[in-house]
Amino acid sequence: MLAKIASCAVVGLDGVVVEVEVDLGTAQAHTTIVGLPDAAVQESRERVWMAIRNSGFSNPRFSTTVNLAPASVRKEGAVYDLPIALGILEANHQLPPGGLDDAMVIGELSLDGSLRHVAGVVAMAALARESGYKRVVVPAVDAPEAALIPDIEVIPAQSLRQLGEMLTGRGEIPPYTHAIEIKADREFNTDFKDIKGQEHVKRALEVAAAGFHNLLMVGSPGAGKTLMARAIPSVLPSMSFDEILEVTRIYSIADQLPPDEPLIRQRPFRAPHHTISHAGLVGGGNWPRPGEISLAHRGVLFLDEFPEFAARTLEVMRQPMEDKIVTISRAQGSLTFPANFQLIAAMNPCPCAF
Repeated sequence: MLAKIASCAVVGLDGVVVEVEVDLGTAQAHTTIVGLPDAAVQESRERVWMAIRNSGFSNPRFSTTVNLAPASVRKEGAVYDLPIALGILEANHQLPPGGLDDAMVIGELSLDGSLRHVAGVVAMAALARESGYKRVVVPAVDAPEAALIPDIEVIPAQSLRQLGEMLTGRGEIPPYTHAIEIKADREFNTDFKDIKGQEHVKRALEVAAAGFHNLLMVGSPGAGKTLMARAIPSVLPSMSFDEILEVTRIYSIADQLPPDEPLIRQRPFRAPHHTISHAGLVGGGNWPRPGEISLAHRGVLFLDEFPEFAARTLEVMRQPMEDKIVTISRAQGSLTFPANFQLIAAMNPCPCAF
C-alpha cells in the first residue's frame, strides 16, 4: 500500500510543500530514503524504527521506500521524522488511510516516540495555510509558535502514540486555541531615560533614531559609547504587527526564538564580536542561513571596536545596506534574506585608545 503525508521544507524564509510517500515492498526488511535528503534525514531511519516500536506499534517486515517529493528540493533536518513514521504505519495498515489528508505534519521523534522542537514552524504553518491545508500537526512545544498564523487549526501532539490514538479514534487531541496578544514590549534592559550626561551624544542618537540613520561614535574608553548604543532600541518606535511577524519568522528559521516566548516583541539588537566572519555577518553556509544583518532586520546592528573588523567583512555589508536585502548564491541556487537594519558603530580615536 502507498501512503502519502504532507510535510514542508524551508528554503530561505519561505516553505515548500514536501510530499512524503511511503511504499512497502516484498524484499527483506530495510528502509531506503530518496529525494535529496541530507545526513540528518538519512538518520531518521533509526529514530523512526525505534519510535514506532516504543510507541506500541510494529515495524513492517518488508522493505520500505520513502520518497520526499519534489526531489529537486534539498531536504535537511529531522522535521520529516513524524510524517515518515505516520506514512509507514499507514502503509502497514496500522493507521486508517487518509486521516491526515487535510493536514501538514512536522516533527522530530525521540527514540521513545515523543516529539521534539523543530525550527522554522512559523514559516511552515504559513505555507500550510497558503497551500489550502486546514490543519497543521506540530510538536506540542511548538504549538504557540504555529498559532501565530491565523485561520489554521493547530494540533499539538505530545508523542507518536498520542497521535496514533487520535487517528484510530481511541483518543483526542484538542486543537491549540491559546490566543497570543501581539503588542510590543516597552521594557528594556538599558533604557535611554536612565543615561545621565553626554547630552550632545544623546541628541545625535535621537536624530539617528528618528530617521533610522546609521551612526558612528568616536571616543575614548569609558565614555559610554556601548551603553548609549544599547539604549537606542528604547527610543525606536514599537514594531507593527507585520514587523513582529516578519522578525519572528527570521528568528524561527534561525532557531533563535526564546524557549518561553514565541514572539520577538522588541526591535532586535545584535552586537557581533569583531572576529566574526563575513559569512556569519551577512549569512551563508553550504545551505545558506540568515546572518547577523538579517537577525538585526528592523532593529540595530552594533559594531563595537569598529576598526578591528576585517576589511572584507565590512565591505560585504555595502550592497545589503543599499538594497535592504542580501542575496546569497550557491551552486544549488540563490536565496534572499531581508537586511533592513540601522548600523551603529563605535571606535576609539587612535590605536592607543586615547
